[in-house]
Amino acid sequence: MTKGLPLLERRNPAPQPGIVHLGLGAFFRSFGVLVIDCLAKSQGGDWGIIGVSLQSSRTRDALAPQDNMYTAVSKGAGGENSRLISVLSEVVFAQEAPGELLDRMSKPAIKIVTLTVTEKGYCHVPSTGQLSFDHPDVRADILDTFPRSAVGYLVRALAQRWAAGIPPFTILSCDNLPNNGQVARNVVLSLAEAIDPNLAKWIAEEGCFPSTMVDRIVPATTSVDIERQAERAGVLDRAPVFHEPFIQWVIEDNFVDGARPDFSEFPGVQLVSNVAPFEEMKIRMLNGTHSTLAYLGYLAGYDTISETVTDHVFGKFLFNLWSNEIIPTIVPPIGVDLAQYARDLLQRYANPAIQHRTSQIAMDGSQKLPQRILGTLSDNLNFGHECRGLMLGVAAWMRYVGGIDEKGLPIDVKDPLAQQLRILSDKSNDPWNKAQNLMSCDAVFGGIGLSEKGREGIATAYMSLSEDGAQAAVAKLVS
Repeated sequence: MTKGLPLLERRNPAPQPGIVHLGLGAFFRSFGVLVIDCLAKSQGGDWGIIGVSLQSSRTRDALAPQDNMYTAVSKGAGGENSRLISVLSEVVFAQEAPGELLDRMSKPAIKIVTLTVTEKGYCHVPSTGQLSFDHPDVRADILDTFPRSAVGYLVRALAQRWAAGIPPFTILSCDNLPNNGQVARNVVLSLAEAIDPNLAKWIAEEGCFPSTMVDRIVPATTSVDIERQAERAGVLDRAPVFHEPFIQWVIEDNFVDGARPDFSEFPGVQLVSNVAPFEEMKIRMLNGTHSTLAYLGYLAGYDTISETVTDHVFGKFLFNLWSNEIIPTIVPPIGVDLAQYARDLLQRYANPAIQHRTSQIAMDGSQKLPQRILGTLSDNLNFGHECRGLMLGVAAWMRYVGGIDEKGLPIDVKDPLAQQLRILSDKSNDPWNKAQNLMSCDAVFGGIGLSEKGREGIATAYMSLSEDGAQAAVAKLVS
């Protein structure tokens, strides 16, 4: 149906680049690029963005023929609103031209490097937050000046700036990690130390690693989405992004030489001195329940989060989880009502226009579980509180990474530890032993010191899932 439609065409040049973004997927294009595009149009300034795809040329190939422009579509109960985004000056596929990318990152005009590389992109141990020197990309990045990892690009570009007497850029992590700025700092300094201790010292003294919290639900774009958007607009956009209307981006105001756009002029963006309370609220209340619903919902046969939460059993389970197991562990940001935040989240989850697939959220669970669920579970155990809902969420993840669903069909488990987790699961046919074997994975569980009571609770939840199935197991908890 899109045959013969013209492509998006640029009419005004992008601003001169001042930002490089690593990991140019739909997520950052739905909030970061969008916000900076609006600010550049209203404030001016050299805040164009060089986007970088690290793993695939797909995004570059889609955007290049349309002059690196795309459409951001907000989908809510009141309908859809589209915005044309034109702040991307170019998109680079890192693997094709690593040296050219380092040269771009080393230019004095580049003041900020932003990241959305997912949890696994930090090449760290999720349970500790420290750089994994066993990671093959890390080993290669120590020896080779042409990097493989996002961390490698940051360190090697900073090394070129150091050698040239250019101040460092600010490293602004936008990934769903607690203390993401500190995690970025840890891995960058660890790799720099392994390459040159003097480089690490300079980065530690001169660099800035502000933490952020991003809250916007962004489902994966499908070919059907692209067709429908082209029909509505009369113009073919091969790389649109679709997102919910809600946005909250909280940024620690800590930038090298204070160089940044005036982010606070965009509604929904806050500059603060301490992001931690916002991070904890969002990671535990949104990301933690998103993952729990993804695994349980997938096992129960639901394709999307909106389908899952509109099942009254899952809706009741979700509110019990927030009220009894998550909110009691959180110190809220000043002025925030956590109960109201939970009600708003449920409304956002139930938005039928946002088809956020359970299988999409379920990806890379080994990297997400420690900060999204296990930290909250550990706090409950330390407080002496019951947390059977969280335990069921962990058990659902275990059942999922076992690779076989409740109908005996294979699950396409996408996780950097998928093979290791499958081996642990397959060591035994007994559900109790399967759970115990999976809890021996230190990369996931090693950082929380899980008590015997916690181990027994998770194993019991796994047995319930095995015997009753996800739907019945959830129903038992809320009956």
